[in-house]
Amino acid sequence: MFQIHNLVKQYGSPPQTVLDHVELNIPKGCVFGLLGPNGAGKTTLLSILVGLTPKTRGSVLFDGNDIEHNVAEIRGNIGFVPQDFAFYPMLTARENLNFFAAAAGLPSALQKTQIDFCIRTAGLENYIDKRAQYFSGGLKRRLNLAIGLLNRPKVLCLDEPTVGIDPHSRNFILEAITDLNRQGITIIYTSHYMEEVEQICDHVAIIDYGKILIAGKIQELLKSSNLAELNVQLDTALPAGFISRIQQQFAIEAINEHHITIRAEDPLPIINDLGPILRDANVRIERIHYGFKNLEELFLSLTNKHLRDSVDE
Repeated sequence: MFQIHNLVKQYGSPPQTVLDHVELNIPKGCVFGLLGPNGAGKTTLLSILVGLTPKTRGSVLFDGNDIEHNVAEIRGNIGFVPQDFAFYPMLTARENLNFFAAAAGLPSALQKTQIDFCIRTAGLENYIDKRAQYFSGGLKRRLNLAIGLLNRPKVLCLDEPTVGIDPHSRNFILEAITDLNRQGITIIYTSHYMEEVEQICDHVAIIDYGKILIAGKIQELLKSSNLAELNVQLDTALPAGFISRIQQQFAIEAINEHHITIRAEDPLPIINDLGPILRDANVRIERIHYGFKNLEELFLSLTNKHLRDSVDE
């Protein structure tokens, strides 16, 4: 659906690079998770994809067409749900939907049908004539989602659509997104909640400092041999002298009396070499796991674990 080649985005003077030669393909019909720490470039990339922010250089194709030369047409096929609330709090949900449907240029003959669809999808039936300012956080997020669907998009881009809401509303939104994908809508989804991305996404890209670190099908990435770790759980305590011996022989990520983590492209030679050492120590292996346990583990291994605080000025 999107083909991104050598994409660069810079701001200011001297120029600050926010997106650094991004290469990325987003398949049609997928649910694509875009992950990264604070300030990594996720929102900037989304803004370029939906035609709100011009690129500095590079190319972005939407369904084979350059977005720079077809902005109006492409905007008509893409829905965008921003992280901030994008509606008028003094208006009711219905008034907001009517206003944004007209602003999007939705033909009047289609407005009622599409607004009714958006109301059902976002679960707003019981609140449609209430002012948005009185909505709970979950209802506000759902109204945001409804507005993003008004133009009947082929692609729906969501920037952290579940931040700060209760578990029931979060679950409702995730189920709604999954259902929209089943109807043929390609989803691009950013979130800091890794379990959400694992739950609904089939593809993912991790971006940091404006660069794509890794991209592909989630399950394939979690099993990727050049990134994976061999985790060995021991049934009894490993003597200190053997800890030192293992540290000297292997590329140790972490080790203590009961657990060893080794970065490994191929786990079998390591297991073969580790076995005699553990036998000499009179220690048995209780459990072995190869690969990343989950997406969060992979994310932290690629982006490091130091804090990425940011301040809006």
